[in-house]
Amino acid sequence: MWWCWKMKKGSCASLLCALVVVVVVLAEARVTEAVTCNPLELRPCLGAFTSGQPPSAGCCDKVREQKPCLCGYIKNPNLKQFVNSPNTRKVGAACGVPFPTC
Repeated sequence: MWWCWKMKKGSCASLLCALVVVVVVLAEARVTEAVTCNPLELRPCLGAFTSGQPPSAGCCDKVREQKPCLCGYIKNPNLKQFVNSPNTRKVGAACGVPFPTC
């Protein structure tokens, strides 16, 4: 912080705020990278996916957690039919997770 002594007080405060924002953004990026893409994590959603039941809070938590993985699931020939089903789209909408554009 010795370099702040040579700057105006407002400039130093602005620089510190910018640094805090950068640190928060980088921390968020690391959290996103840490997601393990495993479609079995979506087991709490099975009833909602298959029968159209409203998703539970646990299901929505898992859908949000697995959001970075959805394009990979769509590209997987074994999972594509399940991810593209109308019920799966309804679950995503109910959980506030838009269907990805891959």
